[in-house]
Amino acid sequence: MPDSLQENDKTFRDEVERRSGQRMVECYQCGNCTAGCPFNFAYDLPVSKIMRLVQLGQREAVLSCHSIWLCASCQTCTARCPNSIDVAKIVDVLRHMAREAGYTTERNVKAFGDSFLASVKKHGRLHELGVAVGYEMRTGRFLTDIDLAPTMIGKGKLSIKPHHLHGADKVAGIFNRFNEGNHD
Repeated sequence: MPDSLQENDKTFRDEVERRSGQRMVECYQCGNCTAGCPFNFAYDLPVSKIMRLVQLGQREAVLSCHSIWLCASCQTCTARCPNSIDVAKIVDVLRHMAREAGYTTERNVKAFGDSFLASVKKHGRLHELGVAVGYEMRTGRFLTDIDLAPTMIGKGKLSIKPHHLHGADKVAGIFNRFNEGNHD
């Protein structure tokens, strides 16, 4: 986090507002978002501080923090906001902006997300084994959870072959249209 609040980016708040559809000026720092967050204990910046830093135009501090990658998008912050700000949506936008700017403070979280999306793009739906293999290839954490595989296969939770989905090409088309918009 910058030592000086003089290093603010006047366009940052506007960009977050435009992309999220939320008005940052309506946040008056009541702290309900932070108080209700089940993952606040693991964050380097509490949610309310992230909101304040966005208001102040602190792009680097926000996009380089770990908290935006650890958010589970449980919507507790949004539900608790007295001004009906969709805080979870703002955090999601910040995560996208961090990816676009090359900030990946939680590489394993990004690797899992990338594996998940690659599976959905390829098969039109989730292929659990494909996600696991993709994650392991991206992180180098080979065979870390191999002991879980027999139980999961036995319970039908881990299919060896991907399920066929009618319309998988349409799902791939959604990804292609998104990528044409120059998003990561």
